[in-house]
Amino acid sequence: MMKEICPRDASHWPKSGDRASGFLRTLLAMTGHDLRHPLQIIVSVNELLSRRLSGAAESEYLAKSREASVQLIKQLDRLIEALRVHERAEEISLQPVFFDLLFKDLNREHASEAQIRGLAFRVVQSHAVVMSDKFLLEGILRNLICNAFKYTPRGGKILVGCRRSTAGLRIEVHDTGIGISPQNRSNIFKAFTRVDHSASEGLGLGLFIVRHAADSLGHDVDVRSIEGKGSCFAVVMSSAAIPS
Repeated sequence: MMKEICPRDASHWPKSGDRASGFLRTLLAMTGHDLRHPLQIIVSVNELLSRRLSGAAESEYLAKSREASVQLIKQLDRLIEALRVHERAEEISLQPVFFDLLFKDLNREHASEAQIRGLAFRVVQSHAVVMSDKFLLEGILRNLICNAFKYTPRGGKILVGCRRSTAGLRIEVHDTGIGISPQNRSNIFKAFTRVDHSASEGLGLGLFIVRHAADSLGHDVDVRSIEGKGSCFAVVMSSAAIPS
């Protein structure tokens, strides 16, 4: 006798709190794998250095240890930011966000790193004001800038600015980096996805955070890219989100 197939009882469906907990558990578990490698480097190198730092070879090991430590800190920062974005999205209260202050903060935060990486970095100041959440909007732009740094070779350029369009206001992050192939474009906002799989830097969480935060704010994210020439990521806010 064929068994009748019925819709699953709604009482067995995962509740929103359960889904949130599952998201956090999965995020932490998957991140652990990526963090293991730099941790092993730090442990091994520190063991070597503990014997005695006496020459060029040891100095090289120390440099590798420092590089691994920086990588670990950045990965942890991305993980913490993803968790904070997830929590913040549940209690958003839109307030006026002034671009002159926001852009000054972004320029101050990233100028030295751009210099170290050998990149020309410019933030075009603006007096625009939008209704948004400063913490989430700043997190979106920070991740877009870090993503541009990651995929733009030394000597490249990164430009941050905004302009009005028929859709409202666009905050744009332009770079002259490696660009994104058409086949990869649909996957870039998924968690733990990298454009360049040969790159060891980062967990692939930056654009995932961008999409999640933008959706929570009711903003759109637009991507335009030419492989080998660069990309432009834009946060698009409707006219309704712009104070008159």
